[in-house]
Amino acid sequence: MPVVYLIAGETSGDVLGGRLMKALQADAGDADLKFCGVGGETMAAAGLDSLFPMSELSLMGIAEILPHIPRLLKRIRQTAADIREVKPDIVITIDAPDFCFRVLKQLGDTDFPLVHYVAPTVWAWKPGRAKKIAKFLDHILTLLPFEPPYFEAVGLPATYVGHSAVEDNPMGADGNAWRRAHDIDPDERLLCLLPGSRHAEVSRLGAPFLDVAGTLWREGQIDRVVIPVAPSVRDAVSKLAQSQDCPIYLSERPQDRYQVFAACKAALAASGTVSLELAMTGTPMVIGYKVAPLTAWIVRQMILTDTAVLPNLIVGDKFVPEFIQDDCTSENLLNALRPLMTDSPERQKQIDGFRRFSAMMHLEGAAPSERAAGVVLDLLARHGNVGATPT
Repeated sequence: MPVVYLIAGETSGDVLGGRLMKALQADAGDADLKFCGVGGETMAAAGLDSLFPMSELSLMGIAEILPHIPRLLKRIRQTAADIREVKPDIVITIDAPDFCFRVLKQLGDTDFPLVHYVAPTVWAWKPGRAKKIAKFLDHILTLLPFEPPYFEAVGLPATYVGHSAVEDNPMGADGNAWRRAHDIDPDERLLCLLPGSRHAEVSRLGAPFLDVAGTLWREGQIDRVVIPVAPSVRDAVSKLAQSQDCPIYLSERPQDRYQVFAACKAALAASGTVSLELAMTGTPMVIGYKVAPLTAWIVRQMILTDTAVLPNLIVGDKFVPEFIQDDCTSENLLNALRPLMTDSPERQKQIDGFRRFSAMMHLEGAAPSERAAGVVLDLLARHGNVGATPT
């Protein structure tokens, strides 16, 4: 029975891991796979008995991590020791590089392949990381199509499998169905606001984003604002929304997220993965972002790209307007959003960009988890531990 050892360190990785496990079970044919390692609820539902609670690894920020360093070091040693004892046929680490790579480096030479799922952003900063991880990894699975060459250049085999958001089918989101369910007229012009899911983001972006929306409403450019809101920041967003006269609807159901995007004429969003999701639903957008001044200074010294918007990076064209730090002003955001509310050349430019984006992301065909499972099963087959991947 082939043994697959997986390690995830945060919720997003747990979702990736759970989907990968299901795809492996579905594609392994007659092979009966056994799963071991560290994961959360999604991976547990797929059959993983976690070595310890994944929540112990889900820490952010220096202030939060420092008090837990002794425990984290203990968990690194414990996980490496467990891998040696289990003697799996393959190890798959998922994101969380600070934890996962320390575990893998403790293993030394192994007779089973080591795979990492979700590539570090070596294209954005610290490109030397690619060469370092090539010393102990056998394969890397990437979410973005332009990432493999960065690792192949240093001798690390890499496969683009696709972004996990594709599996939720944002391309097929029905905005009209969401409108009908919420008694919103088909002709009502909706603006989607996405000021972030963290308190620091909402505190910096919430008020200016809402001010922009309020101005557009008073100008007669929009009829209503829709804000998909995470539970963690719902109260903060709700309080900020009360300062505006324009109609605002807070969408609190995560499963409605893509339908909301598809229902809206345009979006004003914080920088991040949401730009990919908006592009997948074909929703024209403007991106704005602010961080603390010291953080901004540090990032400027390290960053290698001239855009923070993932669709722009993927297409190789800054077709989505972005305003970062000092450029993130109400005036700039307004000037970029106004044309998107009409059938303007600026709006058409984004729609054309989304077509190129979709073609480069290969959104059709096998799901990312199925592509990832195919790579894993091929590696197992090459090491004689499972039959060839079914066709």
